[in-house]
Amino acid sequence: MSEKRLYKSRNKMLCGVCGGVAEYFSVDPTLIRLAVVFLSVAGVGSGLLAYIIAAIIIPEKPGDMD
Repeated sequence: MSEKRLYKSRNKMLCGVCGGVAEYFSVDPTLIRLAVVFLSVAGVGSGLLAYIIAAIIIPEKPGDMD
């Protein structure tokens, strides 16, 4: 059984974080993007802060160099 890993996605709008999280949990990336927007608005920027941190720490998928 292969280990599941979280990577940035090639399906990206900004940095690929939402696409990568969506691939990891097997959901539509639009749902993750909407959740980040909701957290950013309702949580006074917590979604934006979480996105920036994730963009820094989540690695690119190996072999996906453009």
